[in-house]
Amino acid sequence: MKNKRELRMYGLVPYNISPIQQAIQFGHAVVEYSQSIRKSNKTTYLNKYNDWADNWKTFMILNGGTSNHSVNRYQPNEEFTGTMESHLLTLKNMGIPVAEFYEPDLNDMLSAIVFIVDEEVFNKEDYPDFEDWVISKYGELISSNPNDHKTMGKSSYQLAKMMRTSEAPGDKKIYQEWVSFVGGEKNVFLKEFLSPRNFKLA
Repeated sequence: MKNKRELRMYGLVPYNISPIQQAIQFGHAVVEYSQSIRKSNKTTYLNKYNDWADNWKTFMILNGGTSNHSVNRYQPNEEFTGTMESHLLTLKNMGIPVAEFYEPDLNDMLSAIVFIVDEEVFNKEDYPDFEDWVISKYGELISSNPNDHKTMGKSSYQLAKMMRTSEAPGDKKIYQEWVSFVGGEKNVFLKEFLSPRNFKLA
């Protein structure tokens, strides 16, 4: 039986290889992912992978930009690091379980990065971004205060955006409610990371 919440395997591939090669490199990385998850002995990650493999099987292949082969490719200050390498470091630094593949026939370039994404990240209708969520749930609290120059004349969306980074205890409590609603800080990061502003389909 399917889990109620959908899972998808997202992946980043270089822009400058053919569509069929992008799909093949993505597939290589998915195999690496399954092997690394099985060897990790982390039950939570293995259960999520098995749920995806058994019930969903959806691929989302995104344009990850450039990939530059370099003996120093793991050094964040390396001058010739491509966007693929930068994205990999960002994902790993955020603790997102990933797998990558380096294609020997493409000069060992980083040719794919894959990771599983929860429905709370990509289903914007049921799990909207903070601004849309807070307007729908707490709209009556969001209004311009004519006595406060910081809020005067601001739209509901602008006020909701301000709440996201506000230090006021009430605003922080509402923000943390949304963080829990969308599955935690990693999902919050992935919502922003996978924004259409950052990535297009390959």
